[in-house]
This record gives sequence, C-alpha cells and structure tokens, in this order.
Amino acid sequence: MKRDYEDADTLSKREHIVTWVCALIAAGIMIETLFFKFTGAPESKYIFSKMGTEPWMRWVQGIWELLASIGLLLPALRWAGGILTTGAMAAAILSHMTWLGYSIQGDHGLLFGMALVTFACGVTVLWIHRHRIPGYVPSAPY
Repeated sequence: MKRDYEDADTLSKREHIVTWVCALIAAGIMIETLFFKFTGAPESKYIFSKMGTEPWMRWVQGIWELLASIGLLLPALRWAGGILTTGAMAAAILSHMTWLGYSIQGDHGLLFGMALVTFACGVTVLWIHRHRIPGYVPSAPY
C-alpha cells in the first residue's frame, strides 16, 4: 500500500526534530494571532484599516493562517502548510515594509519580528518536505 506522506524513517532524526520544532513555533504564532483577527481586536482593525482592507482581508488572512497552521501540524500536509505559511508571512512582511512600518502602535517591531520568525520556520518546513509537493522534480546532480 502506497502512503500519501513520508514515513518518519525517510527523514533523518535531525530533519524530523527540526520539522516539528519549526511547525510548532509557526503554528503557535499564527494560532495565537487568530484570536485577535477573528474577534476584531483594535490592533488588528488598525492594521487592516491602514491598508484599506478592513474587515474582509482580516478574515481572509485569518482563514489563510488557520489553514496554514493545520497543514503544518499534519505530517501528510506539511508541504502545503509550508507553502501557505511562507505566502502568508511574505504578505505580512511586505505589508510591514510598505504600508505599516516596522513598529505598529508602539510594539517596537514585535509583530514584524514574529512574521520573520514564522516565515523562516515555514521556509524550513517547506524545504524539508519539498519532495512531497505534487509535481516536484528534484534537480539533476551536477
């Protein structure tokens, strides 16, 4: 029977540990911020209002991050979680670098830093599980 995900033994012990640590960190950060997005906390409303996308984009971003978190925590979907996380955090980082600035309402760059950490964790998970992406073709050795 063919499995739809890699067995634990196809990853090295180090890759397995790094994957779990990065997945837990990224999912933890994104899940923690969902409360603020879905309840319409003043800081979330401020962020999305400043970009002119309140409330619809706050909801879209929240759902996107929820799906990314679920993907990161399910071994069969880690590649998808990595893609969604990387995309969501790239959008957040770009927003900070353009419309929002690095410090929002005196947070001294905390949200920007959390986005950078989450992006790095998402890229790491994606890289480790890249061979599970449908249609992925490894590069030829030189």
